Amino acid sequence: MKKRKVICIIMGGGRGSRLSPLTRDRCKPAVPLAGKYRLVDIPISNCLNSGFNQIFVLTQFNTASLHRHIQESYKFDPYAGGFVDILSAEQTDQSDTWYQGTADAVRQNMHHFQGSREDDLYLILSGDQLYRMDLEDVVREHDASGADVTITAKPLGLDEAEGLGLMRINDKLEVTEFVEKPTDPKIIQGLAVGESVRTKMKDPGTRDYCLASMGIYVFNAKVLIDALKSDATDFGKEIIPGLLGQAKICSYVFDDYWEDIGTVKAFFDANIRLTDPVPPFNFFDEEARIFTHARFLPASKINSCVVDRAILADGCIVTDGLIKHSTLGVRSVVREQSSLENVVMMGADNFEATEDLEENSRLGRPAYGVGKNCMIKNAILDKNVRIGNNVVLDPTGLPDNYGPDVSVAIRDGVLVVCKDTIVPDGFVIKA
Repeated sequence: MKKRKVICIIMGGGRGSRLSPLTRDRCKPAVPLAGKYRLVDIPISNCLNSGFNQIFVLTQFNTASLHRHIQESYKFDPYAGGFVDILSAEQTDQSDTWYQGTADAVRQNMHHFQGSREDDLYLILSGDQLYRMDLEDVVREHDASGADVTITAKPLGLDEAEGLGLMRINDKLEVTEFVEKPTDPKIIQGLAVGESVRTKMKDPGTRDYCLASMGIYVFNAKVLIDALKSDATDFGKEIIPGLLGQAKICSYVFDDYWEDIGTVKAFFDANIRLTDPVPPFNFFDEEARIFTHARFLPASKINSCVVDRAILADGCIVTDGLIKHSTLGVRSVVREQSSLENVVMMGADNFEATEDLEENSRLGRPAYGVGKNCMIKNAILDKNVRIGNNVVLDPTGLPDNYGPDVSVAIRDGVLVVCKDTIVPDGFVIKA
């Protein structure tokens, strides 16, 4: 019997306004993560580690950085039949509009998936979540249950569920009700799970949970094709509720670490938690590696420093400083007598040679990285920032949107220095 083909479709994200200003120059899946990765590496790696190597990434907004990363990172043996193809929004005879939602994005690209059989499967994933999942197991359960659609779902406390798609399931894990992003506490309370879900959880305790959609779907090909013949534009708001009672929809309960990186705070916290001795997300699993662009950089250099719970990517140089609870991205430079605490530093796109440093001196601008005698706390330093000497950046006690410069601002209690920003000597943001 011929094996069913699994076609993976990763949503490249929209404008990403809640993650602004990190999405000022890039889409959400292209935002750097954990020093050397991009968010899109997570779903692509989950697919590859599960044995699925036919992957499409649907993109639309601020896509250049994402396209470049994917093209540089994912190259396959021509005999293996694998690929990661980028499908950007485009005008055609059938449509002259941008993607109007997740379902519309898939609909506009269905002609690129031609050749699929009715028994093939479509695996639809988000491009901006941090998790590790055996997607082959999801497909296996989908087949075993005889489902037309399977929704991966995460048990969450009732106080965590607002803003997510919530579902009610029966004892056979079949979805009987789906409510997209409810805000009424009574509705959320009414969707509390029963024992069929609690038995699948590692340690449910005594608190009440509801079942939230992770935005990861497995569709039988015919069911998806037929569903997209409508005018529906979104899976969570329209496609899934519209299929209730018309198709067999089952849930796959996932009780492990999952972070929807939708806000600056969520992104910051996820990166900082990676510095824990035993982080909730493990990048060190050799049997399920997270793949990314191979840069062939030198090892990092640490000179006369105090380093506590930190991640340093390749090509960093840190001298006579303090690095605590921080991640330093590729080619990060931190100069003498500077301290970084709870900092996500994304690094630089290139090293500066002697002539570059001379040019910096002539122009009166700092070099890439952090200058001397700086104190930076609770901050994100985006790519290619230039921070001068004697700079203090600490958002503690200051309101959001505070700051004399839109390129250095506070979001969700986190100070963000935008990509390519120059921070002059003596610049201070502190309560």
